[in-house]
Amino acid sequence: MNKLLTFNSLSYRTSLQPRMVQPSLTVRKEGVGRCTKVHRNINLEKLRNGYLFTEIARRELQHLEKYPNAKVISLGIGDTTQPIPDNISMSMANYARALATAEGYRGYGAEQGNKELRKAIAETYYKDVLVKESEVFVSDGSQCDIARLLLVLGSNVTVAAQDPSFPVAYIDSSVIVGQAGDLEDEVGKYCNIEYLECGPGNNFFPDLKGTSRTDIIFFCSPNNPTGHAATQNQLEQLVEFARNNGSIIIFDSAYAAYVTDGCPRSIYEIPGAREVAIEISSFSKFSGFTGVRLGWTVVPEELLFSSGFPVINDFNRIICTCFNGASNIAQAGGLACLSSEGLEAVHSVVDYYKENTKILIDTLASLGIKVYGGINAPYVWAHFPGRKSWDVFAEILEKTHITTVPGSGFGPGGEEYIRISGFGHRESILEASRRLEALF
Repeated sequence: MNKLLTFNSLSYRTSLQPRMVQPSLTVRKEGVGRCTKVHRNINLEKLRNGYLFTEIARRELQHLEKYPNAKVISLGIGDTTQPIPDNISMSMANYARALATAEGYRGYGAEQGNKELRKAIAETYYKDVLVKESEVFVSDGSQCDIARLLLVLGSNVTVAAQDPSFPVAYIDSSVIVGQAGDLEDEVGKYCNIEYLECGPGNNFFPDLKGTSRTDIIFFCSPNNPTGHAATQNQLEQLVEFARNNGSIIIFDSAYAAYVTDGCPRSIYEIPGAREVAIEISSFSKFSGFTGVRLGWTVVPEELLFSSGFPVINDFNRIICTCFNGASNIAQAGGLACLSSEGLEAVHSVVDYYKENTKILIDTLASLGIKVYGGINAPYVWAHFPGRKSWDVFAEILEKTHITTVPGSGFGPGGEEYIRISGFGHRESILEASRRLEALF
């Protein structure tokens, strides 16, 4: 399956359609006209200028204006491309059609999620670690749940996050709620955030002996963007560190379905984690639900604030106050994903993306480019020593019409790297491999 195929160039141009990018929002730096007396949220002023993927889309649009006939291959934003399996999409369609009948109509559901789906998540993903269905909260996605968790925790907590990591979910959300402090431009870091360096030199796991204590530790495994899945030993160190310091780990397992080498898929596989960890996850990257929007968060009953008050109680209050529950239609799809037929179908899609990633890894390695990740995640983390990541991004886009993501967009630790996504149609992956071979 990873053998590079040969295509007639003319027929390929016809079949490969460029993904046209339209700016989603035009932002004015300064308003005109009458002003109110309401001050802007000072924390929003502290955010970095622009959003990484909006900037990439802007540059891609400029490229298409310069080369209107270019067939741009987007291997940048981590958006799925394979259709949702038929039995899953039909379950959502049938639920939606039933809403047009008196018997099938349903209104508000429980804010915490459909009881049957919560039970299915607990029994499917946590059957070996004994997570209770009452500890599972179904949501519209893990990124939204992070924002709600930060509402629970407030602005006075201290925060640590991996470097590199997905900035919007962890860093930007912390900035908005007032946890991050000011941005230090010369180093590209916020002064009140502890950056946990995770690179090849330390096997993508921070030196915890030299790490200051923080209240909250954001940790993603398999990591976005590096693709590294933390080992059992590494996560044992992390849990022990949190227990010794009285910290709470917010563990992002959105890519757990891609783990195939025995690394833990859940933080709760580690003894003692239930007393110090919250886990967030998502249907997006293994079920193709990036546009459907469905995820979940697990808050164990044993997790307590310093006063002894259960964290789950406050999270439940925030869910009931700030969220009306995930779409009933999406939850019907989630239940279908967790059926035996659904699991077989989505695992087939995951295997497809993993084969895409293997093709990219083999291509780059054959060119002498050092690559990481790709084994337990749909991302390849490619190293270009001594070069600025935005320069590498620009060169690849200009000379191959391929969109990637500059590593510096994921934090200072991402400089000299680019992230290449395995989410794509096979013919696009094969064509991208040929173009990269021609360039390098």
